[in-house]
Amino acid sequence: MSQSATLPLIDLHRHLDGNIRPLSIWELAQENNIQLPVSQFQQFIPLVQIQNSEANLIDFLKKLDWGVNVLSSLDNCKRIAFENVEDVFNAGINYAELRFSPFYMAQAHNLPISDVVAAVIDGIKQGVAKYPVKINLIGILSRTFGVENCQIELNALLDHKQHLVAVDLAGDEYNFPGNLFVDHFKQVDNAGLQVTVHAGEAAGSSSIWQAINELKATRIGHGVACVSDQNLMDYMATNQIAIESCLTSNFQTGTIANLAEHPIQTFLANDILVCLNTDDPAVENTELQAEFDIARDIVKLSEPQIQQLKLNALAASFLSTNEKKALLESVK
Repeated sequence: MSQSATLPLIDLHRHLDGNIRPLSIWELAQENNIQLPVSQFQQFIPLVQIQNSEANLIDFLKKLDWGVNVLSSLDNCKRIAFENVEDVFNAGINYAELRFSPFYMAQAHNLPISDVVAAVIDGIKQGVAKYPVKINLIGILSRTFGVENCQIELNALLDHKQHLVAVDLAGDEYNFPGNLFVDHFKQVDNAGLQVTVHAGEAAGSSSIWQAINELKATRIGHGVACVSDQNLMDYMATNQIAIESCLTSNFQTGTIANLAEHPIQTFLANDILVCLNTDDPAVENTELQAEFDIARDIVKLSEPQIQQLKLNALAASFLSTNEKKALLESVK
C-alpha cells in the first residue's frame, strides 16, 4: 500500500446541485408531471451529462439546469441532498464539503429560499445518520442572478449560518465580476463564515486578486488563470491561499484545451496549496478516484505529488485543527 493510500480522500469543491443523479432527475420529472423532450431514459443522459466538452462555461452550466428544474417541492430538495451523501459514501470519500445555491434550486418552482436551505440541511443530516462520512455545507451566491437576488440568497443562507462553514461566489464570473459583491462578503465575514470564490476560470488573474483582496477568499475555486501571473502564485503560496482544482471540469468547460497540460503541475511546483476535486460529478460523469487516476495517468503526477494533493486538501479544508486530526486518525 502506498503512503498516500492512508490519507483521507477529501472533496472540497463539489456542487450538491451539480450532482443530481440522471435517474433521479428522470424519476422526479415523472413524479412531478414535468415534460421532458425525450421518451426514453437513455436518450435523456446526453442532455444532462457532458459527453466530451462544451464550448464555454455558460454552455456547461446549462447542463445543470435539468436537475434543479425538477425540484418542485422541499421534499425533492431533501431527497437530492440525502442522495449526495450516499454518493460521497459510495465514492469512498471520507470528507466532503458540499456547496449549493438555494436560489438556483428554488427558482423553477418558486420554493421559499430559506426553506430550501433547511431542506438541504435535513437531507444531509439524514444522510450522515445512515452513512459514516463527514460532510460540511457551503452556501453559494449565484452571481448570474444579479446583485439583488444574491442578497436574497445570502439572507436565506444566513438564516441557517450555524449549519454552514463558508459562502462561495459562483456562476457567470465574466459578466458578473466579484467587485459587485463586496458588500455581500462583508456580511459573510461579519457572520463568522469562511470564504471560497470561483475565480480565474472564465476571467483572468485580476479576478483572483479581487477575490482575495476584497472578498477575503482563503480558497479559490478553479483558479486556472493564476498560472499566467507569477506574482499571484508567489502570493498564494506565501499566504496559504488554496486552489480547488477540478481537472475534468476544466476540460469540459473549455477552460483548458488539453488535460495533460493542466496547470495543477505548475501549482504544485510553486508550492501552492492545491487540491483535487470533482466539481459536478453527475454532470461530468466522474468521481474523485477517477480524477486521481487522470492526475496520475494523463497529467503524469508522481506518487509524492498525489500524496501532496491529499495533504493539501486536509490542510485547506474548513475543519478545525481537532477535526483534521480526528479525520486523519480515522483512516489510519
